[in-house]
Amino acid sequence: MTHRSLPAVAALVVALALGAGCGDGGERPTGSAAAATSTPSSPPTTTASPTPAGAPGTRPVTPASPPVGDAPAVQEPTERRPASPPPVVLPRRPAGAPGAKQVIDAFRAAGLQVSNPRDRSVDCGPDGLGLGCSEIVATDAVTVYVFPDETSASDIADTWSGQSYRRGAVVLNYLAARTPAADRPRYEKVLAGLG
Repeated sequence: MTHRSLPAVAALVVALALGAGCGDGGERPTGSAAAATSTPSSPPTTTASPTPAGAPGTRPVTPASPPVGDAPAVQEPTERRPASPPPVVLPRRPAGAPGAKQVIDAFRAAGLQVSNPRDRSVDCGPDGLGLGCSEIVATDAVTVYVFPDETSASDIADTWSGQSYRRGAVVLNYLAARTPAADRPRYEKVLAGLG
């Protein structure tokens, strides 16, 4: 090599190094670009191959910026909640105890007033009265509560003392009713005959 070609080779090496590190994706100049950087004393480079990944002189691929603060590194799918709360599961009435509808039907068969019956069993749960009962059917004359056990029925009947009657797990409540006190024994007699 002569002293004249040494600066030209150095210039070519610097140009290639700068080209690889300046965002050209690691490709070397080809064709006329390579010829323009060569000198008459050095042969022009006519073909170039891309620099393999991880080779010296290539830029490493940088990962996405890390999350800020307490944000998760991977976006988790958002949990979807149901549009309405799940239905309340009420305790079952004890075996052998009459259901509230059965009590109302017995009152009707005996000729007692049970107008406007409404199933309000949903009020037994935590979103209602929270009494822990199994069933409630309210009428304009009396409200029939059925509890899952006699202890619960006894506790609530004691709370409503003077305005209720209990037979087993069933409690008759007169608090919101328009039943005259003189008619209450008739309802109680029919309930006593059911069980």
